Amino acid sequence: MTMKRREFVTGGVALSALGLAGCQTTYQSFSSVPSLGLGINEKHRLEPVNMNVIPREFHRQRVNYETKYKPGTIVVDTSSRHLFFVEEDGTAVRYGIGVGRQGFSWKGTARIGRKAKWPTWTPPPAMIRREPHLQEWATGMPGGPRNPLGARALYLYQGRRDTLYRLHGTNQPRSIGQAMSSGCVRMLNQDAVDLYERASVGARVVVG
Repeated sequence: MTMKRREFVTGGVALSALGLAGCQTTYQSFSSVPSLGLGINEKHRLEPVNMNVIPREFHRQRVNYETKYKPGTIVVDTSSRHLFFVEEDGTAVRYGIGVGRQGFSWKGTARIGRKAKWPTWTPPPAMIRREPHLQEWATGMPGGPRNPLGARALYLYQGRRDTLYRLHGTNQPRSIGQAMSSGCVRMLNQDAVDLYERASVGARVVVG
């Protein structure tokens, strides 16, 4: 996948944008985007997040986003720590994300193979070898507030193969905008719920 970087300035603040496969992206006309379905039939309580501790650029916003990708596509820009859900009419919902730390990042094209509410988390064998205390959860940690996958998870597949990478919520909101995960893409739980409602199983996901 070919990537080109460009700099755009909005309101006097330089923002880094990623052009994926010839796309052109502009960060303008910011507007807040209300959450979908929050607090409705939730199995566990969604803890409130103090957004004052998260930089404004990582707050969920609707932005102008000209791209060749079809509406419903998810584009992940790991360098700027943003995830875009492509909409009609040259716009996208942009979310702040946390990404994999050095040596654990993944890039490529996949699709959403399945989605889960308050998912079970099963650490892979390689992670258990690095962190033996996780052996306790070798058969899976039930979903809940302490679960690292948070309130929602979207599972990335290539063909029928589970890549083991997820787009998911997090119980560590301060990790948004950081590179500190084991490779998966973290979102605020409220944002993960929002994306879960917007994105369809089978949707294309481009990670660059």
